[in-house]
Amino acid sequence: MASWLLRLGVPLALAAGGAAPSLAQTAGEDPVKRGEYIFNAAGCLGCHTESKEAPRLAGGRALKTPFGTFYGPNITPDPDTGIGGWTDEDFIRALREGRSPDGTAYFPVFPYTSFTHLTDQDLRDLKAYLDAQPAVSKPNRPHDVSPPFGWRFLLPAWQALFLEDGGLPPEPGRDAQWERGRYLVQAAGHCGECHSPRNFLGAIDHDRMLAGSADGPEGKPVPNITSDPENGVGKWSPGEIAFLLEIGMMPDGDFVGGGMNEVVENSTSKLSAEDREAIAAYLLTVPPGG
Repeated sequence: MASWLLRLGVPLALAAGGAAPSLAQTAGEDPVKRGEYIFNAAGCLGCHTESKEAPRLAGGRALKTPFGTFYGPNITPDPDTGIGGWTDEDFIRALREGRSPDGTAYFPVFPYTSFTHLTDQDLRDLKAYLDAQPAVSKPNRPHDVSPPFGWRFLLPAWQALFLEDGGLPPEPGRDAQWERGRYLVQAAGHCGECHSPRNFLGAIDHDRMLAGSADGPEGKPVPNITSDPENGVGKWSPGEIAFLLEIGMMPDGDFVGGGMNEVVENSTSKLSAEDREAIAAYLLTVPPGG
């Protein structure tokens, strides 16, 4: 979901071999159309477009975090200021390993710790979609992050500590709907990036995955979406969760606000009903502790 601490072993070969369900399998033969579905599932628009009036995907969106303010980069095909000229391998390395084509490490505000679980097919399709968008010449804005969190030379050490190998191997006893829901939540939707607490170095607390965060995007709290019946969504029906993802309305009739409103508008409302139901089925199995 829209991310500020905006994670991708089973070795990489397993991820590439399709251990997780590729989103591309359901969106036809056109890689651009398949990539559009992944683009929406990943909510790329929100972090890479400054405002509704600004050039689409040209970057500049401010992402305020406890560590400073980061600015989403230009991901249009512009060769000088965007990702024009990147190879498929460059793109996959960026989303799976958090490294630019020249090897520079990315700050984990870019959620490669989640995207590392995307399949190679989905990553290639996503790039095909981005390559088909209008190029916009707009230089990236430097991040405003204080030391030591702004010291990029420390990032390889951070990645060695917290970036896991990609791939979501099948879990015994789980059906295809659950596997797809897990893939949408943990990889494409990167829900844990906003809905999980973090340690003092900004890494997700995996023992409390999806258990909510007091310091979410823009400094606002983000709710618990585990199966906890009191603090999470454990008392919700699958249909109620899917309905929220479709139109943003909660079981009590209120509507989600803030960043989640944007997530519903740009991402989850554009998913198939089956995928929203898969997300609901998965969330209702996430232990209360995350």
